[in-house]
Amino acid sequence: MTETKRISTPWSYSMAVAAGDFVFLAMHRGFGDDFTAQFDDTLSNLEKTLAKFDLTLAHLVKVNVWLKRIEDVRVYEKLFRNYFEKDKYPARMGATTEFVDDDCLLMIDGIAYREARTSVK
Repeated sequence: MTETKRISTPWSYSMAVAAGDFVFLAMHRGFGDDFTAQFDDTLSNLEKTLAKFDLTLAHLVKVNVWLKRIEDVRVYEKLFRNYFEKDKYPARMGATTEFVDDDCLLMIDGIAYREARTSVK
């Protein structure tokens, strides 16, 4: 059995936990003045976290997208296409919620699978 690896945070959760062939990603968020900027920064942060496990966004098999405003669902649907190869998207669920930080417009969590070797754009 492989060792469990955690990327800790200053708070009471890990940003990511690798267990076996899976990497479980906690709440990733981005910063910026609008939804698109925050989305792009969030995906950049996910890429940085996955790189610590020698993985890419192409290894994502499931994501949950948490939105502050439901009207942003159409925006993120288009933006996702910039980060994944056509027809090789992760399974995805979106929902709205309130965030502790008033400026936060979205968060993403998910699961990556180490054996999924596909390319990204």
